[in-house]
Amino acid sequence: MEYSHSDAELLRQPIGYWSWAASHAVVSRIRAALAGIGTTQPQWWVLAQVASADGLRTREEVSRLLAPYLGTGADIMQSEIDTTVARGWITEDAEGRLHLTAEGSAFHAEAAALQDELWAERHAGISDEEYLTTLKVLQRFIHNTGGRAWHH
Repeated sequence: MEYSHSDAELLRQPIGYWSWAASHAVVSRIRAALAGIGTTQPQWWVLAQVASADGLRTREEVSRLLAPYLGTGADIMQSEIDTTVARGWITEDAEGRLHLTAEGSAFHAEAAALQDELWAERHAGISDEEYLTTLKVLQRFIHNTGGRAWHH
């Protein structure tokens, strides 16, 4: 890969632009790939949360957890949960707990395999050490600017 600037020039490049460009590229790639199998990124988040829950999660718990992701918001998450129910991937019991259906479990497995492929694509030529350093540096930028990430 050829970099955009020399090392000395890169040191003067704005982190805001490059972090935005990386985020835009990654999210656009993920969303296009998921659209290719007939889903959205927020629907994937819902399926992944329901599939990985130690106990059953309610609609409200899933929505509250996912609403901050990429600024999605509670209304959109409620709509995406509704869509996963309408598509037959998830059912909701009388207490509002969400359950994967057999069809939802199969689709989750397909989408999870795609996510694994996308992970490998994104990480090509990037060591675990480089990735860890990148995340720590980005978190330091967030901290230094008084920002808050979803995990706070």
